[in-house]
Formats: sequence, C-alpha cells, structure tokens
Amino acid sequence: MKKSYKIDVDCANCANKMEQAAKNTPGVKDAVVNFMTLKMNVEFEDGQDAKAVMQEVRKNCRKVEDDCEIFL
Repeated sequence: MKKSYKIDVDCANCANKMEQAAKNTPGVKDAVVNFMTLKMNVEFEDGQDAKAVMQEVRKNCRKVEDDCEIFL
C-alpha cells in the first residue's frame, strides 16, 4: 500500500534526513520525500497498519530534524 503525506520542512538537506529516517522505520518498504512539492510518499510493507507505522515515522523524523512536520 502506498500513501502520500503533506510535510513541512525547511531545506532540501532536512528533507533528505527525513527520507532516510522514514526508510529506516520498521514497516516501511520505501519512502521518498520531495522538497519541492513538500510531500512524502510512503510504501508500506504488506500487512502493516499505516497509521501506526506513520506515528513511528514521525517520531524518527523528529529525532533527525526536530522542527519537521508530517500531516497525517
């Protein structure tokens, strides 16, 4: 399953950090952050609860970039 989320991030480097943090989150098969459109596209592993996984993605992203936001 794939979903797209609106994000708020200040720079392209921060967006890259968010992308890596999302990719390293259990339950995420792949993630791509587009700084220009301020969107994060996430592909979830089969059988995963998207809402629960995205809560973990948000936590992991805030560890690397504390002022980022993902609108769930």
